[in-house]
Amino acid sequence: MSHINYIVKRLLQILPVLLCVTILIFAMMRLIPGDPARIQLGENAREAAVQALRLKMGLDKPLVTQYFIFMKQLITLDLGTSLLYKIPVVKLISQRIGLTFSLAGVSMFFIILISFPLGYIAGMNKDKAADQTIRVISLAAISMPSFWLGILLMLFFGVHLRLLPVGGWGSTPLEHLKGLLLPGIASAMVTAALVMRNLRNSIVDINSLDYVDFARSKGLMDKTVKKNYIMRNALLSAVTLLSMRFAWLLGGSVVIETVFALPGIGKLLVDSIFARDYPVVQSVVFLLSFSVLVINLITDVLYAFLDPRIRL
Repeated sequence: MSHINYIVKRLLQILPVLLCVTILIFAMMRLIPGDPARIQLGENAREAAVQALRLKMGLDKPLVTQYFIFMKQLITLDLGTSLLYKIPVVKLISQRIGLTFSLAGVSMFFIILISFPLGYIAGMNKDKAADQTIRVISLAAISMPSFWLGILLMLFFGVHLRLLPVGGWGSTPLEHLKGLLLPGIASAMVTAALVMRNLRNSIVDINSLDYVDFARSKGLMDKTVKKNYIMRNALLSAVTLLSMRFAWLLGGSVVIETVFALPGIGKLLVDSIFARDYPVVQSVVFLLSFSVLVINLITDVLYAFLDPRIRL
């Protein structure tokens, strides 16, 4: 019951945060230099056409009125029509958001698959050959830009071996999966290296604490000590880092989406910013902000399951 009460309280706390987010989104969009109507129609457009478009966009109204219109659209999920793509914003986002979340999910799979085993091996073999090798690999992975690694993966697996597509999304579930493998690996490597180093350092620190020595002195099996006393506590900092990086994967995927020609939400956001497409930019940024808040809530709840000493 205490968990439910905590979740309800956190959900209520999200509301004022989202209100502040809407104000920041609205204000920052209006502070960007340039006339959205003029940008949409071009520099050679007639003044009458520009004024007509400004009226259609509601830019002639006071800022307070424009903000309340924006809030009404968010509450009713009537986000208007994209000025750039000429289709409803809800439909446009629904077409793109699935790809971005899928890419983030595939990246998280590779992050966990790579970082957890290697971080554990490095931490349990401090300063030995395995630890030194893994630390060098992680440092090299951190040093490689994701777009450069993506190009290398495309050249090797796509052009040379012809095993995976070099870009695009495909039309079937299998093609979707194949299209996400290379970008998923490319976007996962830096985060996997960071989590690996974080987990390795946590295991080294926890392995030297008194309660671990006490557990071993009681005669507990080494497997039990490593699983329940070391790894479980080391995961706390790793979970925090993973949640932060997952939020980054949602909003910062524009480089990978551009390299692999994926029509995701990141590329949509950047294109809409340059086109001053107010309805799309405001809606996408709000959606990403809400996603970050939900991810933080899930992370806090996971803490209590990983460490019984933490009470929600």
